[in-house]
Amino acid sequence: MPRIAEIQVFNYRLYFYPIFQNDKFYFDELQVPSVMHKYEPELDSLYVYDDGVVKGFIKIEGTYIARLFVEPVLQNASIGSQLLEYAVKEHHADHLWVLEKNTKAIRFYERNGFVFSGEKKPEEGTAEYLMLLKRSTRTPV
Repeated sequence: MPRIAEIQVFNYRLYFYPIFQNDKFYFDELQVPSVMHKYEPELDSLYVYDDGVVKGFIKIEGTYIARLFVEPVLQNASIGSQLLEYAVKEHHADHLWVLEKNTKAIRFYERNGFVFSGEKKPEEGTAEYLMLLKRSTRTPV
């Protein structure tokens, strides 16, 4: 559990802090122990990429991809693609929300067969927007 939390914390700081610039949240509230405790009751929806070392994880709720994170130094090594492929094949995952300004994540999902549905919603408590991406039926993962 600490490794999963650590991966999420590092990704949040690397990719979301530059957008939100919230020191209190990203460096005070967002800590490995607090993230660990949030995941403890949700273990049945977490799937981990572990080849002897936990390198990434995905959280699947029904057909919704709620989280997908890979250790930042191991990105671009197909770990995220493998987790996404597992979600699609084993859980029929077909949609997710992504931060509009997270262009790296959007490009990743597009390369893996997800397309922008045209639907957006505000990210709660911020001026930012989330985009709904849906799995294209034309592009298999």
